[in-house]
Amino acid sequence: MNELDLLTTFLEIYRRGSLTAAAGALGVSQPAVSGQLARLEERLGDGLFVRSRNGAHPTDRAHELARRIGPHLDGLREALAADAGEQACQGTVRIGAPGEFTQARLLPALAPLSRRGLVLHIALGLSEPLLASLADGGLDLVASSVRPPAKLRALTATPYVDEEFLLVGTPTAARSVDPRRLAEDPVAALAHLPLVTYAEELPIIRRYWRSEFRRRPPNPVSVVVPDLRAVLTAVIADAGISVLPRYLAEPALNAGSLEQLHRTPVPPLNTLYLVTRAEPAAPAVDLVRRHLLEHAAAWGPL
Repeated sequence: MNELDLLTTFLEIYRRGSLTAAAGALGVSQPAVSGQLARLEERLGDGLFVRSRNGAHPTDRAHELARRIGPHLDGLREALAADAGEQACQGTVRIGAPGEFTQARLLPALAPLSRRGLVLHIALGLSEPLLASLADGGLDLVASSVRPPAKLRALTATPYVDEEFLLVGTPTAARSVDPRRLAEDPVAALAHLPLVTYAEELPIIRRYWRSEFRRRPPNPVSVVVPDLRAVLTAVIADAGISVLPRYLAEPALNAGSLEQLHRTPVPPLNTLYLVTRAEPAAPAVDLVRRHLLEHAAAWGPL
């Protein structure tokens, strides 16, 4: 068995979440898949999955490997079926995604396919209900900020693109922060600035504080609005500070309306996934998924 076969088996396990599901997709036995995975792990010198009764859970090395090889293996499949591309553009694809990402990246990336005849039906919302709709057959593909939970075994996820998060505020807010204190005790230096947040639980902001400062934010909350575009607008209006993906904040940063309040050698990242049902996808759905992965390869972290 060559390396391409081993990598193909690995990718099926990664996307389907279990060795049993991968075996079914490949048309081989579960022991055969287990043996192929063991050979690949031996060649790499590292474990790729942690197995449990709920399936096979990818390690960090598995995430990295899937991100590197996925587009290339998908490209080989595409080359073998290139003549089906135009036929695929005659279909309809129902896509779920966050509104902010859809506006900034998803729709511009998919415009060439719509010009070729593909019909796109877009549903905007949070990842969890969109994934539930996908599992129930209401959607064909979801760009999700979270990996599907183990209970949704009918779904398969492919790493799509990394969002890079920045702590931002107006120049006025930036001038109110003591640089020396920010270096010594950033939580205390920023504590006087109110927060503009996506939800009362501070999901994005809390993650940033814990990742960078190892503490929860003690700041007061000034605005709660469930749309990152509205969060951006409120921050530009100096209602408070917030944590936003770079692709959303960058125009205001370039214009001088916002400043980055804190910098870190390794910016906090969140991986977006392209999620489909585990059964073979319709040609139009597969075309959209491959097209989005190809575009993301040129983006880098957003």
